Amino acid sequence: MGIKVVATNKKAFHDYTILEKYETGIVLTGSEVKSLREGSCNLKDSFVLIENGEAWLYNCYIAPYKPAAKWGHDPYRKRKLLLHKREILRIMGKVKEKGLTVVPLQLYFKEGKAKVEIALVKGKAKYEKRESMKEKDIKREISKEYKGKIKL
Repeated sequence: MGIKVVATNKKAFHDYTILEKYETGIVLTGSEVKSLREGSCNLKDSFVLIENGEAWLYNCYIAPYKPAAKWGHDPYRKRKLLLHKREILRIMGKVKEKGLTVVPLQLYFKEGKAKVEIALVKGKAKYEKRESMKEKDIKREISKEYKGKIKL
């Protein structure tokens, strides 16, 4: 069955240095799942907060499912993430101790179940963003240069 990626948070890769990744389940309503299967989701400004020992995903936009619009859901409602207690405690400790943040990187279906890949991240300074963009450009130029010449 494999993995079907629904949404990726490209802004997170640009703005943050990723330290640790976690795969979590997410609690959704039926209309949200159907909307996700259509691919209408945005993780751009979303973030994760830990409240009362539970992880919650905020600002994740899941478009209303058209056939269920009458009973639909709030597109920006907070959604519970399913993590083990020890993972929540570990993340909570690192966020408090080092001033890190937790953001979602991807939302996808794995074996029919909706999953969110979240990451413990540290914000990049402006010069670090410029350096990473330069490295990306250099890699792109090198791959263009050797595109047809390297044979495996």
